[in-house]
Amino acid sequence: MSETYRTKIFKSGNSVAMRLPKGLGVLEGTEVNVVRESPTSFRFEPVDAPRPKLDVDRFWGKAKGLQVPERLDFEERPSTIARRKAAEGK
Repeated sequence: MSETYRTKIFKSGNSVAMRLPKGLGVLEGTEVNVVRESPTSFRFEPVDAPRPKLDVDRFWGKAKGLQVPERLDFEERPSTIARRKAAEGK
């Protein structure tokens, strides 16, 4: 099924630009590669978007019974030790 849309090339800064009609269904913010097939023929291909990274910041506290593991790979600062002892009443 081939549809034809008419648009106009215009100057935008130091570039030329073209508005794509809404009827094409291209979403705002879509990144595309422009492939020149001949001096007046171009093809637009969507850029493969990077997979979104999983945000695990808000997972902590959602799993009942999950305990913070004790860090044994470093020595505590004296101020941290003193603060803990003060909180324990020692």
